Amino acid sequence: MNKKRLIIFGVGLTIALAIASYLRKDEPRLYHISGQTMGSIIYNVKYVGVAVDGLDKQISDELVAFNQSLSTYIPTSEISRLNTDGSFKFESDFFFPVLEKSREIYENTGGSFDPSIGPLVQTWGFGPDEKLTNVDSTIVDSLMTIVGFDKVVYDERGVSMPSNFQIDFSAIAKGYAVDIVGDLLEEKGIVNYLVEIGGEVRCRGINDEEKPWSLGIEDPTVSSAEQRLMAIVRLKNRSLATSGNYRNYYEKDGKIFAHIIDPRTGYTAKHNLLSASVFASDCMTADAYATAFMVVGLDYSMELIFAFDLDAILIYRSETGEIKSFVSEGIRPFLEMNKAIGN
Repeated sequence: MNKKRLIIFGVGLTIALAIASYLRKDEPRLYHISGQTMGSIIYNVKYVGVAVDGLDKQISDELVAFNQSLSTYIPTSEISRLNTDGSFKFESDFFFPVLEKSREIYENTGGSFDPSIGPLVQTWGFGPDEKLTNVDSTIVDSLMTIVGFDKVVYDERGVSMPSNFQIDFSAIAKGYAVDIVGDLLEEKGIVNYLVEIGGEVRCRGINDEEKPWSLGIEDPTVSSAEQRLMAIVRLKNRSLATSGNYRNYYEKDGKIFAHIIDPRTGYTAKHNLLSASVFASDCMTADAYATAFMVVGLDYSMELIFAFDLDAILIYRSETGEIKSFVSEGIRPFLEMNKAIGN
């Protein structure tokens, strides 16, 4: 009798634990999904909610499709075929929105952001073939005749461009991919999340501590191995993208060539701006403006911030060699500087 009661009790306890475990699956908690995209770039997705079956694969599949559309490193991608053929009809939903956003930022920045700089990117040694070409004014002048996003013609069905044009969305692609993943999460009913791809971030709602998401902004004056934070910012329903020319460069014949190319001149940008962190509702906008800021430098960046009601943190080197920052008023309440630098 006691043995029977013990067995019944054991069965009942097992059922109770199973039910409790099942119920806990429906309780909101923090989930973390990570992976690799765009070659070796790491992505991280954090969300507070209930488990979504197969979400990790759906995110991975969406990013694979995204790259198959917009990566110049994939010979069969849509953008690679456009660069080869000069025109094509859209096959995915990715191409038209990035053209629209690129045209908007191109016009707003006076051509400082220009995805048609593909030939210049390749010539200066930052394209998929990683060739280092001896660049002189004759070569640059020749290439400038096949640069200019205003010459790219498109509608909702397709796109065409002049002969020898090359489109490169690398300056906006990470931010766009962040938005794509964020939209996917929202389609699944997830309202509290953080998506990060290669340092570009989109936040919605709150974290598992019911607070805004905390993000670190790197100190551009130290090596990537040190990874010291310049500031911590707490974001809710905003995106952040950072661009800088302080690490992505190559050296040739004793000269340093930064990866930021000025589409207006054809040469690498030279100024005292070290990094630009831009805040916007969507990450694609933040990414494009961050790139444009690194092209135009400090003064014109500040003009653009005020003209288009943007928020940004600009880290620059003063004429005396001091590291200083400009922080727009809209982001100050959410920012904690980790390093004492002047404003």
